[in-house]
Amino acid sequence: MKIEQNVIDTLEELENFIISIENGGLGLKDVEGIGLAKNNADGRPFIAVFDRNQQLLYGRWLSQEVYDNGKDIVRNGVKRH
Repeated sequence: MKIEQNVIDTLEELENFIISIENGGLGLKDVEGIGLAKNNADGRPFIAVFDRNQQLLYGRWLSQEVYDNGKDIVRNGVKRH
């Protein structure tokens, strides 16, 4: 499991990250879903990429603003224009 240290701090970055995961851009295998989570140690929010066993494959830290306002994007997917 890896949590990328670069923080996603805009909704546009969040959308691009989700699209990248959907398109296999990070080379992750057996991706089954994504979700928002908080670190148990310090409460920092991140977006988590899970496998079919709900094990964390990859994550990216989020700003609190993106965590608060990006829930619908994660839940419903990116609206492509």
